[in-house]
Amino acid sequence: MHVSNQQVEINGGVVVYELLGPEDGRPVVLTPGGRFSKDQGGVHELAEKLVAGGKRVLLWDRPNCGQSDIQLFGDSESHMRAETLAKLLDAVGIEKLVVAGGSGGARDSIVFALQYPERVEKLAVWHVVGGTFSTMSLAGVYILNEIRTVKAAGIEAVIKMKGIAGSWSELCQNNPRNADRLRAIGADEFERTMYRWLNAFIPKPNEAIPGVPDYQFADLTVPTMVIRGGENDIDHPKRTSYEVHALIKGSKLIEPPWPEDAWEQAVKGVVAGTGSHFDPWPDAADALLDFFDE
Repeated sequence: MHVSNQQVEINGGVVVYELLGPEDGRPVVLTPGGRFSKDQGGVHELAEKLVAGGKRVLLWDRPNCGQSDIQLFGDSESHMRAETLAKLLDAVGIEKLVVAGGSGGARDSIVFALQYPERVEKLAVWHVVGGTFSTMSLAGVYILNEIRTVKAAGIEAVIKMKGIAGSWSELCQNNPRNADRLRAIGADEFERTMYRWLNAFIPKPNEAIPGVPDYQFADLTVPTMVIRGGENDIDHPKRTSYEVHALIKGSKLIEPPWPEDAWEQAVKGVVAGTGSHFDPWPDAADALLDFFDE
């Protein structure tokens, strides 16, 4: 755990966060993907480059990530996190800021910008999930095994579950409160929430990204930058980045600031135990700073 960690209770659960950089710097929230912590490799490294560019960077362990408490509410996990972020900004005294995130953090950032447009100065997203394979893949990563497990063996089996993108067992190991929080939620409510959250990951012809109907993008009027997906990245398709760019009027699409196969190579590093999914992210610092300062 980083020594600069702070925490605040939001909706009955603890949220752990850090504020980095000069107090008078332009505020930016940086959100990683998966159910991964803000301490995942690549995230702090990007944040430090943004701080070097004069920004005040908010890093946070979203509910169900890292050191924060498990929480289960909202239409989707991203909608829950959007509400949580709004209340976190209230707690730290930030009225409006630049919102940036990749992979699941891109989806969280887009949902936040849609739910709380008055709090967003600019929006920057990359590694955006969409399309049939990656959407169905996330249903498997986040939801389907959870439903099978809780139905077959109850909440104690959920507490022991392992996963590839931040797991319930890891959350309970990182934060001793979480096992008891899951027990208090109980098998029935856990199952109900999983079925509700599953809806976001059912591919639909009118949803470029999971859980966000295309028509809602018309409400996004803040300056937006989308980093193009990699040529053969099946988890964050090139096509989806073009779709999001097309749906957000006035947005700019830029070429990736990392190698075309950066995601695939990062995944190989994770499998080999030598790296993190987000290792390429610091390469985006210059492009992000240029966009933030425009």
